[in-house]
Amino acid sequence: MPLPLIALIVASFAIGTSEFVIVGLLPELAHDFSVSIPQAGYLVSAYALGVTFGSPFVAVLVGRWNRRVALISLMGVFVIGNALCAVAPGYWTMMAARVVTALSHGAFFGIGSVVAADLVPRERRARAVALVFLGLTMANVLGVPAGTILGQAAGWRATFGAVVVIGVVSMVAIAVLLPGDLRGGSGRILNEVRILGRPQVLLAMLMAVLSSASLFSVFTYIAPLLENVAGVTPHGVSFVLLLFGSGLTIGGLLGGRLADRHSARTIMGTLAAIALVLVMLWLVASDSVLAVAVIAIWGVAVFTMVSPLQTRVIDHARDAPNLASTINQGAFNLGNAGGAWLGGAALGVGVSYARLPLIGAALAVLGLVVAITAFRLERHEPVPKRF
Repeated sequence: MPLPLIALIVASFAIGTSEFVIVGLLPELAHDFSVSIPQAGYLVSAYALGVTFGSPFVAVLVGRWNRRVALISLMGVFVIGNALCAVAPGYWTMMAARVVTALSHGAFFGIGSVVAADLVPRERRARAVALVFLGLTMANVLGVPAGTILGQAAGWRATFGAVVVIGVVSMVAIAVLLPGDLRGGSGRILNEVRILGRPQVLLAMLMAVLSSASLFSVFTYIAPLLENVAGVTPHGVSFVLLLFGSGLTIGGLLGGRLADRHSARTIMGTLAAIALVLVMLWLVASDSVLAVAVIAIWGVAVFTMVSPLQTRVIDHARDAPNLASTINQGAFNLGNAGGAWLGGAALGVGVSYARLPLIGAALAVLGLVVAITAFRLERHEPVPKRF
């Protein structure tokens, strides 16, 4: 593995930890800010919306910069945002800090994916891009459980302080390990945004939105669901998050292998599996052992979607890969925001935590309908050259 890829993985790990660790700390945040758990869940939505609507503009802004400079700058924004989270005196300050942090997310993965692909021989480009996203799964395996344990023991502010330290380390690693001759793109915004008019790009992004919304309509509230329905202790929640993160890692690797063989079947089969698993979670939610087992399986299913959907967007937007990668991250995070909001809204009108998995299952079924539609239309279109 080239050393520059390690720097990108460390940065990806920091970003993933910051994004997801808040899920395990929702009860503590809600208590300290004197808000309800659904209101605390909107902090997840704020971050996701920041990625969705802010990152594409940031990507265009830094598109012509030397890519090493751009990545260092983006991680600088990330560090500042998390430092603000660590010292936020109130709920709305925390909300603003999360948005600042989110601005670096999509643009980093958009540019970082292109850099990773350029650092290796052409026949290994897809593998290199997958390694960058491996940092996200490692964050769920290590960063989120460790951050949750730290937050429960020393306060949630300590968790964000630790993320700041990891962010600084990644900035130094990028500055030292990445070559200095990483030139930027053309920066021609009109050429870049034309990809949004392509039906297959729109349908692929809609699949990303629905699959992610299916996840976050439930996962955002996994801590109170486990504690209040399954009877899992707060420390037990950290263990469940570790299992879930391990499932994400397995799913990410599995998705890449399966998608290389048959992308369409992988996407449709995974969406169907997600819906089935969430129905199972609804059925066994009150049994702690069965619920934990189903959540581990769920983790494998949800991240199997990432690699084939990322590849699909890049394939159908092959002449604008930088912005396509960034916008696809925005699509996933729009789903994050929509799912967290939908789950919170359902709780607000009296839906129980135990029934949230049914909402996630319904969203996965909608994603499956979109996928079937997209693949039927694609049969009548020429297959684009792979990125």
